[in-house]
Formats: sequence, C-alpha cells, structure tokens
Amino acid sequence: MLATRARVAALRRTGLLSRRGGGRGLWTGRPQSDTDNMKPLAGVKILDLTRVLAGPFATMNLGDLGAEVIKVERPGAGDDTRTWGPPFVGTESTYFLSVNRNKKSIAVNIKDPKGVKIIKELAAVCDVFVENYVPGKLSALGLGYEDLHGVAPHLVYCSITGYGQTGPLSQRAGYDAVASAVSGLMHITGPEDGDPVRPGVAMTDLATGLYAYGAIMAGLIQRYKTGKGLFIDCNLLSSQVACLTQVAANYLIGQKEAQRWGTAHGSIVPYQAFKTKDGYLVVGAGNNQQFATVCKILNLPELIGDAKYRTNHLRVQNRKELIKILSTRWKTFPSSVPFYPGCCGESVYPAARTKNEAQLKHIRNPQLNHRARDIIEMNRVCYSSTILRNSKDKKLLNLGYSPRGPAVRTPWRD
Repeated sequence: MLATRARVAALRRTGLLSRRGGGRGLWTGRPQSDTDNMKPLAGVKILDLTRVLAGPFATMNLGDLGAEVIKVERPGAGDDTRTWGPPFVGTESTYFLSVNRNKKSIAVNIKDPKGVKIIKELAAVCDVFVENYVPGKLSALGLGYEDLHGVAPHLVYCSITGYGQTGPLSQRAGYDAVASAVSGLMHITGPEDGDPVRPGVAMTDLATGLYAYGAIMAGLIQRYKTGKGLFIDCNLLSSQVACLTQVAANYLIGQKEAQRWGTAHGSIVPYQAFKTKDGYLVVGAGNNQQFATVCKILNLPELIGDAKYRTNHLRVQNRKELIKILSTRWKTFPSSVPFYPGCCGESVYPAARTKNEAQLKHIRNPQLNHRARDIIEMNRVCYSSTILRNSKDKKLLNLGYSPRGPAVRTPWRD
C-alpha cells in the first residue's frame, strides 16, 4: 500500500496524473467557484486501453468535457491508427489525430507482470477504465473487471467489443465494416438496384463510441449515488442494431422487408437528391405544407391539389410517377439557385461538400456560413495529440520504473 501511494505521488509530480482527486464534484456535489470556465468532468480520470476508433472516440469526448485521459499503448508501436495514412501531419496519421486529442499517453507492456502492476496502480487512482479487447483477454492477464474491482471498487469499467461478452461471435475482433454488414446497415445502404455500400464514415464505430460515452456518464452518476463501481458491456453489433430504429420497427411490427433506397426515404416522398443542370440538390418535404412549397418553386401548382399526392401516404404509394415529374423539372434548375431563405429553407438544399472553413464560406447556405464564421478555438484542449512517452523520459523514471525493464519501453516514436 505504501509503495502504491508513493507511485501515485510520483505520478502526480510528473503531470501524468493531476493533483485533483478523482471524481471531484461527482463525489461531493460541491458547486464550482468559476462556472464560466468550469469543465464538467474536471477531476475525473480515465484510464484508456482502447485502440482504433470506437473506444478512442468515446474517451476523446470525455476528454473534451474536461476529463483527464491517460491513453495506454503498445510499446514500440502504439495505436494501429498512427500508421493509417496518408494523409499524415508530420509522422502521425490524421486518422489517429482525429480521435485522440486531449489525452496523455504512456507505453506499457500489459503482457508483462510489471506492466499489469502499472495498470492496476493507475486504475486505483482513476475513475473510469475503458478497454476494447476481445472478451476474456484482459481477464487472462489479470486486468478483467473482477481483478480491478478488487483494487479499485469505485471504478466504472467499460468494455467495448465487437459482439458482446458471450455468444458465437464474441471471440471475433470487431471491425466497423463487418459489424455494419452483420447488423444490416450495409443491407439498407446504397442505390436501390445496386450493391450494398459501406457508409462514407465508420458509423458503427462512431455510434458505439457515443453509446459508450453516454453509458460512462450514466455510470459516473450511478457511482455518485451508490459509491460503487460497475461494469458496462458495450459492443458494435448491439449499438448498430439499436440505430436501425424505424427500419427495424417496420420489419418487427409491419413485416416490411428493408431495402436500399439510395438517397431516397422509404416512408417520405419527396425526400432525396435530384439531378440539376450542374449538380445535385436534396429535397426534404416531411409534411404537406413543405410539399406545396416545393411545388410552387417548381411552378407545378397542379400537383398540390392532385388527389394522388394530397398526403404523404399517397405520395409514397405513387412514388415513381411523382419522382419522375419532379426529376424532369429539377433538371432545368441550376443547383446554386434552389435555396430560397424564408421560402423553402427546410425543404430544399444544394448538395455541398463540407470540407473546411474556407469552402464553407463559399456555400450558399446561410446556416453553414454562420457556423463557419463562428468557428473558435477550444480553450479546453489541453493536448492536441498524444505522443508516446519515451521510457528514458525523466518523468517516467520518477515513477520508479527501470528504463530497461519490460513494462515500459522506448515507444515507436519519441
């Protein structure tokens, strides 16, 4: 116990851990003195053993709210995504940088008993432990929930996996594309008569990260009420199935088999992209008033009173005929024209590529331009990117670990 306390004191001296107590505010409920600069999760410490996307996305969001995130990586290599490029910023991939701000990093060999000891000592002074290993992997190393609960009964332990703790797929690694296929997301994504398509970003990973983020926040509140830690089971498959929402309900309740609609919507018409003279625009008419507005823009007032299109239900039934009429008319419009503020603002938008601040300012969309003008630097970003700590760093030597030992080694990059 004395050795552990000495190590904790050393960790705080190095800056790897702050001097604030874990869970301050969550434990006491004391009001903060400076509410203007208050970070909601200030004082909360996260021990992050996750890699790639889902886990790092969850912990990055916690870090953005002020939590102190300590990222544990493999000695000599680090997170796999450090090499996922191009593009790179210096020697780091932009993929890695996109989900690893506001974190500190330490390289630890968790397959070595000394490395396991380090993790346990860190867990004892942290509030949250997040990992995304195959079920049973960390338990075999002595770092499972029960193992850490013994030394840190207050710990909120979140396990992120591909397919859950049990079941025939539980021992498989979780990859976004595979999980999106198994869950049905790829089955409903893509052109109506074409092949399944993977979404342009890793939606299954990101959704899982957000579910984990929310569950951890709820776990901290529960710990505040009970004083006890808990185990959170979060996985890619369950998260993505939960996100199927109305598509799943249509099948479970209405026995309606899901299909691919391209940019269109199975239950709303018109709600899709249309080709114009020089590009594409997206129309979303979710009610009769918006449909009437679209008809006025296209100078097709006769459609408003047409019995076949009077309600959304009727428009869905007569989808092909209506879309053919609208498609023909939209082809006579340039994509830069259809956005009419005060006329159909919520109904018609040009399809734009939202890439960067400079480009946003050239998009004819007042809301996007407004947001582009208001982009500001976050004053809560403490660490722009995580750099693996060198074992020869004096800060690590102060912890009492040998620079030549197997637990903490020279990282892949200094």
